[in-house]
Amino acid sequence: MKSVNALTVAAAVAGALSLAAVTSATPAMAAKTKCYGIAKAGQNDCGNAAGTHSCAGQSKVSYSGDDWKGVASAAACTEMGGQTKPFKGMNPKKKSS
Repeated sequence: MKSVNALTVAAAVAGALSLAAVTSATPAMAAKTKCYGIAKAGQNDCGNAAGTHSCAGQSKVSYSGDDWKGVASAAACTEMGGQTKPFKGMNPKKKSS
């Protein structure tokens, strides 16, 4: 019985730590500007504009106009060759890889 209680407590602590990590990461992403067309395959920050996937790291194509990465500002996005709104196709300013 004691081992079950220890497992329950360990699971509760792990869950609380996970929730704290997610909660603290969310405001940081909220301060970022979505920059489309700069993410390499598997390096996008969240779901894409087309709705074909809903999580970070799931992009299959580099520099897609549907996938984004968070950057500091719209100016930083432009400097990186990206756009602040989704677009069709691949980013012509980036080499595909």
